[in-house]
Amino acid sequence: MKTAVLFGIMLLGLTSAAQAAGPSFSKDLMPILRTQCAICHLTGQEQGNLALPPAKAYASLVNVKSTEAPALIRVTPGQPDKSYLIAKLEGTQIKAGGKGARMPFAGAPLPADKIKLFRDWIAAGAAKN
Repeated sequence: MKTAVLFGIMLLGLTSAAQAAGPSFSKDLMPILRTQCAICHLTGQEQGNLALPPAKAYASLVNVKSTEAPALIRVTPGQPDKSYLIAKLEGTQIKAGGKGARMPFAGAPLPADKIKLFRDWIAAGAAKN
């Protein structure tokens, strides 16, 4: 009985730790970036000077000033509400001090659950995981 209780507590701790880590950049976010964003943001020479293919995406986003709104950081680890990426995905970029269109451009907005993945990843520290 004690072993079962101890195992249950350990399993709960592992589950809580995994949830606390937030979404994975490579497993959860890259598929979205690859299919919804990298189509236009391929080399970094396009509008916004943002490269989003797998080899460049993280370095193009985290702690990088936006070229549209240089006072704003694209992804500020731990602070989704101060991350310009979230404003662009939610369509609040003008209110945030930026400009341009909601992303993805000329397409349907990302569903709320996909935007939440980005918010949760940023809130958890925007790890390169």
